[in-house]
Amino acid sequence: MSKEQIIEEIKEMSVLDLNDLVKAIEEEFGVTAAAPVAVGGGAAEGEAAEEQTEFDVVLESAGDSKIKVVKAVREITGLGLKDAKDVVDNAPKPVKEGVTKEEAEELKGQLEEVGASVEVK
Repeated sequence: MSKEQIIEEIKEMSVLDLNDLVKAIEEEFGVTAAAPVAVGGGAAEGEAAEEQTEFDVVLESAGDSKIKVVKAVREITGLGLKDAKDVVDNAPKPVKEGVTKEEAEELKGQLEEVGASVEVK
């Protein structure tokens, strides 16, 4: 049976027969004929991604000036020397999480000024 013959057979079927055919195809192949509703949801997710309001400042590496970076991390986070050193030694590691974009860029600038590699996520 060719595609054209199948289409001709479908054209001759009643609405009730078509409904039964759709159900049988759904059961046989494990698919659904329902239209995807994700179009609206996808747009909402895109808007949410665009409207990100909280950013994480992640120290990627300390570079050549590890001591200066440890001092900068201490100033930014208020951590003790040992904890700040742990952050620097275990990079990549978040230095500050959930900050505004402006604050994240300011912190990134402070860390890059002393030689660190920083990423704002």
